[in-house]
Amino acid sequence: MTNTRDDVRELATKARGAARVLRSASTTTKNAALAAIASALEAHAPRIVAANERDIAKGVANGLTEALVDRLTLTSERIANIADAVRDVAALPDPVGEVVVGRTLPNGLTVRNVRVPMGVVGMIYEARPNVTVDAACLALKSGNAVLLRGGSAAEETNEVLVSLMRDAVESVGIPADAIASVDQWGREGATELMKARGYIDLLIPRGGPGLIQSVVMNSTVPVIETGVGNCHVFINADADIDRAIAITLNSKTHRTGVCNAAETLLLHRDFPGAAEVLTALSQRGVTLHADAGAKTIAHAVGIDVLDATEDDWDREYLSMDMAVAIVDSVDAAIEHIGVHSSGHTEAIVTDSVADANRFVASIDSAAVMVNASTRFTDGGELGLGAEIGISTQKLHARGPMGLAELTTTTWVVEGAGHVR
Repeated sequence: MTNTRDDVRELATKARGAARVLRSASTTTKNAALAAIASALEAHAPRIVAANERDIAKGVANGLTEALVDRLTLTSERIANIADAVRDVAALPDPVGEVVVGRTLPNGLTVRNVRVPMGVVGMIYEARPNVTVDAACLALKSGNAVLLRGGSAAEETNEVLVSLMRDAVESVGIPADAIASVDQWGREGATELMKARGYIDLLIPRGGPGLIQSVVMNSTVPVIETGVGNCHVFINADADIDRAIAITLNSKTHRTGVCNAAETLLLHRDFPGAAEVLTALSQRGVTLHADAGAKTIAHAVGIDVLDATEDDWDREYLSMDMAVAIVDSVDAAIEHIGVHSSGHTEAIVTDSVADANRFVASIDSAAVMVNASTRFTDGGELGLGAEIGISTQKLHARGPMGLAELTTTTWVVEGAGHVR
């Protein structure tokens, strides 16, 4: 009689076998597999949507939040967009074999530091079936096998997606075990992924703070931490009002349930358009959690606000809520962000090159935007193709993680009978 530990490790052993095949697979073969996946998603879109609708119905019945329902939902249009993203990954340069450093030493040895696949990548995430495809395809293009734990909220959707992708890669000669899921073992499956050191080379959690911290604290497998998105927009005293409104609205309301949505607005005390920005947010349906200064400005133009608490400065709302504070200077904004940021993305709106440079140099986050929305911290937007996550740690990878971040390196040293 087997148990979950044995079952997961058997699956991981099969994945390691598939990873050995992928390690030497040609770019042409990997791209053919990606093309097959994209075609399968489009051809079976009604089947995917039907499974997704069952997951959504269960999620709503179980009280899933509006933000998580949005993340969970797959429409025909979203599936078409995912298929296009898969083709975008196929069009990207293959990182495997790229020479990071190459030189000939004085003693005649030729040395190269070359990108190679990680091996087997584990992914633990929740209510995001698009991640099922993103993770599998990025792993595939970078020469890795992938083991997925997508959570019970998307169980039926992920089952269909994984099945389609396994069949697709097998049709071009890549082992189906290059893509597998542990969802059938539920939370025990996730726990065993965390404990499968020696079977899994890298584990990436993606989701809420509880899930991420659980993986970070309990995993014996090396982890890349994808962080909570408590993102800030700071509007400087000299900012153009129309630009400030457009960037703030896009950062906050374009899509609230994602990690690169802004959660805190910092307004310079001397910015003349504060009332206009707050009015635009209120008219768009954003509930403002304001400090005393912002509350005074809001009440002067007839906007009802909630009093900000200390907890508000550290919250990732993932909803139409935003914390607002008045600050005295660029340095005060930098200090506030330094205390409360999760290290994801911060933006400054300003016409001052000096203040922009000071902000960029002082902010310790994975991404810093100057006169641009926080929503641009995204693998696709930054030219990486679909991303596997956004790292807020500082080891190996930081910011949106694409193909290169799913590789490690090998030193290749060539001599002619050299001895030391």
